[in-house]
Amino acid sequence: MNRAVMSTISIIILIGFLAATAAHAQVTIDISKITCDQYLGFKVGNPKDIGIWLSGYYHGKQGSTVFEPQRFREIADKVESECLVRQNLNLPVMQIVEKVVGTSK
Repeated sequence: MNRAVMSTISIIILIGFLAATAAHAQVTIDISKITCDQYLGFKVGNPKDIGIWLSGYYHGKQGSTVFEPQRFREIADKVESECLVRQNLNLPVMQIVEKVVGTSK
């Protein structure tokens, strides 16, 4: 093979490798900055996934390892209802969670 063909093949392989590496890159999200609008609109992730993370976060702050599925669902429903209030759409969802469960930072 001539040198030009080898260079082209090398470039294609390199681009493929870089594309594959980029596809596996992780995304990080600062949960404290997610607004109710973003939370409800699936703009940063599935609200159920965010709720699970928030549940773990607040249970960790309290030193609790107990998970109550019924209580989790009740809190998630209350958070969703509070977030649906027009005045709350731009508030951080963590602020709404703290209001609903009665915790503070």
